[in-house]
Amino acid sequence: MSSAAVTFARENQPRFLEELKTLLRIPSISTLPEHAKDVAAAANWLAAELKRIGMENVEIIPTSGHPLVYADWLHAAGKPAVLCYGHYDVQPPDPLDEWTTPPFEPTERNGNLYARGAVDDKGQMMMHVKALESLFAANGGKLPINVRVILEGEEEVGGEGIAAFVREHGDRLKADFALVSDTEMFAPELPTLCVGLRGMIYTEIEARGAKTDLHSGMYGGAAPNPFVALAQIIAQLKDSAGRILIPGFYDAVKAPSSDELKAWASLPFDEEAYREHEVGSPQLTGEPGFSVLERTWARPTLDVHGMPGGFTGAGAKTVIPAKAVAKVSMRLVPDQTPQQAFAQYKAYVESLKPKGIELDVRMIHSGDPIVIGTDNPYIEAAREAMHQVWNKDTVFVRGGGSIPIVGDFERHLKIPTVMMGFGLPDDNLHAPNEKFHIANYHRGIESIIVFFERLGAAK
Repeated sequence: MSSAAVTFARENQPRFLEELKTLLRIPSISTLPEHAKDVAAAANWLAAELKRIGMENVEIIPTSGHPLVYADWLHAAGKPAVLCYGHYDVQPPDPLDEWTTPPFEPTERNGNLYARGAVDDKGQMMMHVKALESLFAANGGKLPINVRVILEGEEEVGGEGIAAFVREHGDRLKADFALVSDTEMFAPELPTLCVGLRGMIYTEIEARGAKTDLHSGMYGGAAPNPFVALAQIIAQLKDSAGRILIPGFYDAVKAPSSDELKAWASLPFDEEAYREHEVGSPQLTGEPGFSVLERTWARPTLDVHGMPGGFTGAGAKTVIPAKAVAKVSMRLVPDQTPQQAFAQYKAYVESLKPKGIELDVRMIHSGDPIVIGTDNPYIEAAREAMHQVWNKDTVFVRGGGSIPIVGDFERHLKIPTVMMGFGLPDDNLHAPNEKFHIANYHRGIESIIVFFERLGAAK
């Protein structure tokens, strides 16, 4: 039987979708300084929305970067408290010519809503807001549990502001558990709770050769080339089978349990469909001896993301650059730590330094790997709520990505996180034509309503 709050959400589906579109039109790209005003505009819009629906103590909190948005409602005596987290910043939309419709003009097509940030994370964050609005409206301005909300505008650039706030002001975020909707369902129509995430370290290797750019005709053969140096270094980070060659890198890796491996093997996964439709490459790569799910959820990785420097314009310019940079990241798994992994990586890269080159190996940002225990009442209530809404058993998975704040919540607030996400594997987050399945937006709202109502009704 549907609750009054679920009924309210269903009756207001068109408005809830239009309000999401309003937020999606704000190009809150956190990594580009020219969009700082847009990021602030998104924060202001969300603060006004939280105030409108009935949340209290709404505040925009400045950080060294983009602001946090805080709100609470704490009048459910004797009931648990949830910390609802989300982020309102988005990735740059490039390359623009690959978008079917403009990235900041949300467009409905084939049952999906297309826009940058649709699923990562504005759409999923708005599910929390709309679930709270529905609960307020159906219960005379009250909520079944205590709620704190914290929203950030720097998740896509490392989340340093919120990490510092959690570290220094944990008393303001006191709760029994956190709710994060920034993950995906394993497959369409399959309710999914993510109970593990890989950590990461994002680094830059800067190689310097001559004191200034040089002409390759005059100096080629004598002057060191930083790009060649980086290519030589990068080629020695992994072998041809995909195994990372950093000494000691795998020593701390904790294997998933046999129960987890058995559960993953039972999931509806078609490797060939994954290769063709999600990856789109002629073949899959990676460490031999591990399944695709193991390689993407429970094994560490090393990837190169870009090598800025030198001449990249149209035509030809025979320059030997004075310096070049490679952006390299590693995904980490339990029990690796960013500090130890970076130390191993830095020492190994420096040992590979070619003649005539100076190196600077630096960490840009990092996050810990995390596995959440499933034997707590919040995970159980979430599992039951999703089963009620979707009428299917909820599956437990890990995610290959990183959400550093989940580790911060465990380390500094000592609370578990329920990662209840409703994206789909083909939603193109961080890519052109990002989308959110509209039915998942609405059923996500209903799932959160039922989740909170279950917790409020528990003895």
